Parts: sequence; C-alpha cells; structure tokens
Amino acid sequence: MSYTTAALAFTLTLVSVSATVSLYRWRRRGEDLEHRINELEKSLGSVSEKSASERRGRVKAQQALREALAQSESHDSHSTIYPMRPIGTIQSCFSTRNGTPRQPLLVSLARASLVFDPALVPPASLEGLGEYSHCWIIYVFHLNTDIEKLWRKPSQSKLKAKVRVPRLNGERKGVFATRSPHRPCPIGLTVAKVEEIQKDKVLLSGVDLVDGTPVLDIKPYLPYSDSIQGASVPNWVQEDCLLAVASVSFSDVFSSSITSCWKLIEKKSLYGSADEFKSLISQVLSWDIRSMSQRNKPHDTSGADSTVYHLILEGLDVSYMIDNESNILVQDVSLPNNLEDVAET
Repeated sequence: MSYTTAALAFTLTLVSVSATVSLYRWRRRGEDLEHRINELEKSLGSVSEKSASERRGRVKAQQALREALAQSESHDSHSTIYPMRPIGTIQSCFSTRNGTPRQPLLVSLARASLVFDPALVPPASLEGLGEYSHCWIIYVFHLNTDIEKLWRKPSQSKLKAKVRVPRLNGERKGVFATRSPHRPCPIGLTVAKVEEIQKDKVLLSGVDLVDGTPVLDIKPYLPYSDSIQGASVPNWVQEDCLLAVASVSFSDVFSSSITSCWKLIEKKSLYGSADEFKSLISQVLSWDIRSMSQRNKPHDTSGADSTVYHLILEGLDVSYMIDNESNILVQDVSLPNNLEDVAET
C-alpha cells in the first residue's frame, strides 16, 4: 500500500468517525429534546388538570353560595346582598334637591355630565351609545333624609306605604303608584337626551338629577319597546296646570348681577353664555318648585315680610318671589353664603 493510499484510507476513517460522532450527537440531542417535550407535556397536563380542578371547585363554591343565599333569603329577606356599586357620578346644573325637576325632559336646558369611574368603565364601553338620541339612567337617591337609617339600620326602617303627591295638593297615594324618591330601595330611573360622548363621560340634557348623583347603570332608549302606544295613566298624573306658573320675569338688579356672577362660573359652566343660563332659570321656574308646605303657606308680596325663595343652579343662588296669581319675579343672583341653609328656604 502506497503512502497516498494509506493517507486516503486514514482520512476516510476520520470522516467516518466524525460522521458517526455527529450522528450520535444529533441523536442524543433528539432524545434529550423528546424527553424535554415529554416533560413539558406532563407539566402542561398537570397544570391543566389543576386548573380544571380549581374551576370545578369554584363552580361548586358558587353553587353553594347561591344555595346559602337562597336559604338565607327564605328566612330573612334583609340579609341578601347583591354586588352593586356606582359606575359613575352626575355633574349637574342642579346644586341641590330644591329646584331639580320632578320628572325628566320637563326642562330641556337642564344639563349634566355623567363622569364614569375609569376603573369600572373603559372608554370602549361607550362605543355606539352616541348613535342613540336618549338613554335610561339608573341611579341612587343619595340625598334622601332617611337613607342612612335605611342602609345602616334596616331593622329600624319601615316602609312608608303612602306618600304625598304634589299634583294632588298633598293627597296620599301608594308609594309604588308614584315616583317618590323615598322608597324601600332608593333607586331611581330616568331618561335623558344624549348630547355628546366623550372619552370618559356622556353629556346629557333634559335631566332631573341633582349634582353628585351616583349612577348604577345606563341603557339605550328603544322607542319600539320603551314607548308603549295606548298606555294609560291616572287623571291626576296629567294635571300639569296645577304646578305651572303664570309668568316668569326678571328684575333690573338681576340683569346687572348675572353679568358679574357669570365671570366667576363661565369657565366651568355647562352653558355657553349668561343669556343661556338665564333661559335655564326661566325653564326651571316655569313649574312651581316649592314644597307642599311652602305652597300652602299664606304670603303677601306687598310688604317687607314677603317670602323670598331660593334656587341654587351651578352653585349660584337665584332668589325669587311669587305672588298669589303664580307670577314669579326673579330678584337677584349671587354666590350663596351657606349652601345648606339656602337649600332649605
């Protein structure tokens, strides 16, 4: 065998050994990879089984909770609690309950902004709402005088079966035949016009909601199902003339005062001008907003002891008088000294 032949044979032997080693390594790597895959599959199976087991446990726990609630409800209806909390808050032109319309859409210039809690209501939730003209608003009567006792001391709170109705001059009707805010569950339902959808808020008009009202939910108004043709109501519900006033006029003092006050609220106001704000006052006062006791109290506008009433709109104190013929004279507008004291007058 020549030197060349021996060298070639040696080279072939090295190549063969190298190929064998490489093949072994690739095979070993394949076996390691397959083993790793098997381990991962087993781990995934274990995790999936654990997840399924946890889900079965949650389902059983939920079923047990519902059964416990049902049993508890059968023994004590007051112990059942449902997970509800406000999704937003109303920023309204009505600073106090006094003057807030008794029904929606009566005051078309009554505006509000429903500001949502971003932690509960992402902006995408509002997509499409702007295609509707109106929406339903479900809210809490948070300023009820008896709400603390109703929620914190339910055993001491009794249902008022009958309430006084303004349109019946104080005659009583069953609470569920009225829209009184004083109810077993202080939840309100109203409808409002959708003016504009912004990132985290909805601009509304025609509202009968006081500033700070907590909102539980909103739903689009559907005319084909929400408006019932031929629906009937009692005659006393249709007696609008009992609450309508004869006229609303403004004093010279008011005209000068509104110019000064408007400069203080212009930037944060829901209205574009002082004249528009003045129109709001006219619309609100076109209905007698006084309480039953105030309306039934004799008064005489000719003397120094004439009763002056107050209406708080957008934080401004609007003072006015009303005569025996239901003619209203708006006297002045100013910043209130004490909002709580003014609200009671």
